[in-house]
Amino acid sequence: MKTTKTKTPVIIPVENIVPFDGHPYKVIDDDSMNDLVMSIQENGILEPLIVRPLEDTENKYEIISGHRRFRAAQKAGMSEIPAFIRAVNRDEAAIMLVNSNLHRERILPSEKAFAYKLKLEAVEHQGKTCGQVGHKSRDDISDTDSGRQVQRYIRLTNLIPELLDMMDEGKIAFSVGVELSFLSDELQYDVLNACEENVNTPSYAQAVRMHKAYNAGELDYESVYEIMCQPKANQREKVTIPLDRLQGKIPNSYTEQQQKDYIVKAVEYYHRYLQRQRDAR
Repeated sequence: MKTTKTKTPVIIPVENIVPFDGHPYKVIDDDSMNDLVMSIQENGILEPLIVRPLEDTENKYEIISGHRRFRAAQKAGMSEIPAFIRAVNRDEAAIMLVNSNLHRERILPSEKAFAYKLKLEAVEHQGKTCGQVGHKSRDDISDTDSGRQVQRYIRLTNLIPELLDMMDEGKIAFSVGVELSFLSDELQYDVLNACEENVNTPSYAQAVRMHKAYNAGELDYESVYEIMCQPKANQREKVTIPLDRLQGKIPNSYTEQQQKDYIVKAVEYYHRYLQRQRDAR
């Protein structure tokens, strides 16, 4: 097995390269991937991969950087790929992998969550190997997020996949996901079912209530639904009426509250009028 650190890229057969085991970043076959495939077909791989020799194998390499390029090269039908070889162990490779991706322009909450978890485990393992148990902390994991924020991201790895996807899609707020991550998988699925049946998502206040009830041993299927069925101010439907439609119909001297009361009374009066009309038929 090669252990040389190469300053220039070497050409490696595609079948000798494998993705990093448990890497946290999603490789999606979307329009962006199709564009990358076309670029590689026309110009080849302009930026070589970074790989490491895989332990206990013969001429096998694990990707540290370049999972999307590797996938695109496969789709483009390439048989060989240029790569830099780095003779590092798995912990060192994990830290390199995470650090090389954390500053991307767009990174999903789930990707950041599993990236922080992967790096923390690698850092802690390095510390134990060097006899430095407890020397490292979550504050060493990121130069942009605090140790507490890193911990909150890692909490998200306890979410069921469906709720994690909803977070990535922006349907659930980060703070809500953190609170829900403390629930058991079974109760998280109850929350998911309630979301689908009520066509809504939990607010932060509702997520906190469920978290507290769970800690107290008081959260079950019925209480999840009861909490989720309560109306939320940010999810109530609103009706907007252009001001020019009300011009001359409401006294200009009325306050905003008086205008609202006037409109409600007018609607109630019209409702009673229609009711009398129907009763007279």
